[in-house]
Amino acid sequence: MDTGTDFKNEGSQYEIEEILQKETYGTDVNYKHKYLWPHVVVHSALQIGWLIGLYAAFFYAKTATIFWGFFIGFIAAEGTGLGAHRGASHKSFKASTPLRVALMLSQTIAGQNSTFTWARDHILHHKYSDTDADPHNSNRGFFFAHMGWLMMKKHPLLRQKQREMDVSDLLQDKILMFQHKYFLYLYFPLAVFFPVMVPIYFWNETMWTSFFVVYCCQYVTNLHITWTINSFAHLWGAKPYDKRIRATESLISSIVTLGEGWHNFHHAFPWDYRMGEKFSLSAKVLELLAYFGLAYDLKLASPKIIQGHTTRHASKSDRQILAEEVVKIKRERKNAVHTT
Repeated sequence: MDTGTDFKNEGSQYEIEEILQKETYGTDVNYKHKYLWPHVVVHSALQIGWLIGLYAAFFYAKTATIFWGFFIGFIAAEGTGLGAHRGASHKSFKASTPLRVALMLSQTIAGQNSTFTWARDHILHHKYSDTDADPHNSNRGFFFAHMGWLMMKKHPLLRQKQREMDVSDLLQDKILMFQHKYFLYLYFPLAVFFPVMVPIYFWNETMWTSFFVVYCCQYVTNLHITWTINSFAHLWGAKPYDKRIRATESLISSIVTLGEGWHNFHHAFPWDYRMGEKFSLSAKVLELLAYFGLAYDLKLASPKIIQGHTTRHASKSDRQILAEEVVKIKRERKNAVHTT
């Protein structure tokens, strides 16, 4: 069964946009982000809870509790990887209503803001990648890209671009808007109360062990796994598809995310549901959902498109590519002046 569709024109919006945005906006090295101390306190508390949860998992938790934590973590990760990332952000596939609801609920469990907020920030990340308009600009270092951005005030340029961006497609999605409006009311029952109570009720796990293992440890582990894509996969790794951008093929991120860290491919072909030519568990889950008719119209970059993009942007030396991009940028600006 052919689960993929070749979309030849989907890449045009990203073809040189990251380079142009980097040239236009860049990173202001003199700007210093200010900490949001309430956010610092919350994230610090979560890290402490994570360490307690790890200790409890090794020395106190029942085996069933640990497996339950892994299961909840998997559900949450797919809510983010399929629902917020491939679905809402990149429109890599279409989903039936039952699947859309299921992904909305599982993304709520992930606790990474609502799908609307997640997708809005991720769209900005691709459009203004590694500039001051990127929420987690890797040019500001590992810590900022990994988790620091969640504890600091947003750059003024980022706020400006958030106000200017067109999110009409997200606003028209009633399921996403319902989740966005009632996120906290959904989050605590789905992400905290229900997962923690199951081990207590069904196999007599202690309350605190269940809380620290199933909620704290599972939640923060999932956060760090997701964050490796913003940090590791933008700082270290090969660039076999596009040397112009910072996104890389990160083996470390791909291992911990089970295949979501092939990031140079993803930034070169963001609409491709596979997120890379190598293994991705989420892509396999999506193919299974498509097999059962719950997902359809899976978008796929053809070998011809991949080869063409790679030949233009990765097969030449860095100096050649940079020189060609400078010429192209100057030509674009000259044409823009003549048309105004």
